[in-house]
Amino acid sequence: MFRFSRSAVLTASLLFAGSGLASSVACAQTSGGGAGWFVPKTAQPPVHAAPHTARPAPAPEQMSDGGDDNGENSSRPPPVLPQPAIPPAPELPKAAPPPAVVMGIISVADVMRQSLAGQQVERELGGRRDALARDAQRAQAGWRDEQQKLQASAKSMTAEQIQSQERSLQSKVMTAQRQFRDRNRIIQEAAQVALGQIERELVQVIQHVASSHGMNLVLHSEQVALHVDGQDITNEVAKQLNVILPKVYIPAANEDPEVLAKSGKMPTTASPGDASASPVASAPAH
Repeated sequence: MFRFSRSAVLTASLLFAGSGLASSVACAQTSGGGAGWFVPKTAQPPVHAAPHTARPAPAPEQMSDGGDDNGENSSRPPPVLPQPAIPPAPELPKAAPPPAVVMGIISVADVMRQSLAGQQVERELGGRRDALARDAQRAQAGWRDEQQKLQASAKSMTAEQIQSQERSLQSKVMTAQRQFRDRNRIIQEAAQVALGQIERELVQVIQHVASSHGMNLVLHSEQVALHVDGQDITNEVAKQLNVILPKVYIPAANEDPEVLAKSGKMPTTASPGDASASPVASAPAH
């Protein structure tokens, strides 16, 4: 039976979407301020001073294969390590050879660019991503204005009043940043829901198109340096995908995909009432 790597299709489809949808992470983090976003490096344990007669051991990242800090023993040969015996690998009985290769190639990125459903996802979630970036920039500008006003009026305020307003502004910033992060998460999860539908359907379409041509091996076009006419099934797969899945279900902007998943009410197709589309969209991928 012909089998296709579903994980390879998912990887390629996510790479296609990464240039647009995944950039919302960077937009929200850049515009949302610094609090809560910086991940510090792992703290290194303090190095205690050793007695004068002993040299302290260097930290792991400072150690080199060539010797100590002064270059001593830099010419020391590598150690000879023991090689325990291993059991011999037995010969296997002769088995039937695999079938002759009938190869096809495909560009999943080109399929996604031609996909009507993929264009729908980029259009809808790209708009939400841009709106999030605009809101974050607007909020950041407001925080700067409030900070400047506070600094300008600090001379006429007591220390307690200044601290109170600073705490109020900090609390407002932290609350807004949490909201921006949550909105960004919802956009990313909505993208996963939408792209997951395309990916599952695409696996089936590739299997069927390849089988119709008698192909038993399909490679990504990026892996192939030379091929002949008739081996590239990209356009045929894109055409079939648009016939079967012209649109997908995308959670609304005010819907949390995690909440929908837990409720068990998330639709499985773009048109739940369309009985003709449901069996195809809900068929399990092999």
